[in-house]
Amino acid sequence: MLPSTAVIFPAAGKSQRFGGKEKKPFALIDNRAVWLRTVEQFVNRDEIKQLIIVISEEDLEMFKRKFGANIMFFDIQIVTGGKERFESVENALEILKPEIELVAIHDAVRPCLTSSFIDTVFKAAAVHGAAIPAIEVADTLKESAHGNFVDKTVSRKGLWQAQTPQVFQKKILVEAFEKRGSIKEPITDDAQLVECLGQKVKLVPGLKTNIKITSSEDLGLVDLILKNKKPDKVRPLRPFEDDDLYR
Repeated sequence: MLPSTAVIFPAAGKSQRFGGKEKKPFALIDNRAVWLRTVEQFVNRDEIKQLIIVISEEDLEMFKRKFGANIMFFDIQIVTGGKERFESVENALEILKPEIELVAIHDAVRPCLTSSFIDTVFKAAAVHGAAIPAIEVADTLKESAHGNFVDKTVSRKGLWQAQTPQVFQKKILVEAFEKRGSIKEPITDDAQLVECLGQKVKLVPGLKTNIKITSSEDLGLVDLILKNKKPDKVRPLRPFEDDDLYR
């Protein structure tokens, strides 16, 4: 039995590289918003006791209007995002239920998960206190200060590409955020804050299909992955049987 878990979905980014008509979380894959496809991966799990999505202030009214039925059906709480991702997560931490023991932070634009994969990461975090999925870097890495010419080739030895969900014992994550003011370098993910506590973060083998939607071209690839995914034992919950434009 896994500990009581909350899942935080950051969805307050500006989507500057996306290039679509709407922001990444609200783009459609087979007539269903990306964020919905992501949240669905977590709603049928017994250990999940709280779902929180972080939305930018400028998107808040639209989000509630378009997705009101889904918000109520999934019983998902909404918090307003900050200027940086870590500020958005910090806002979500403030409303965690007292009984929560594990906190998972998962990109709202990574919908290509499996139940067994989530199980593995959650179990690792329960044992080790902190766990993230990651894939060992296989491609040759080049460094270029201006993006025009190669400055040098960088060794890929020992390098891993982090994914989400990143999962932590609540007390560890809360302490990490309380002490983030002492960190001078840029913060690029939540695990970095935990590492700065001296807490070891367990690496769990990532999924190559667990891609983060970055550009509009990624939507077609994600659609293909989802259509070829083996169905989970439990059918995803939906407020309505027919998938209309937003539901």
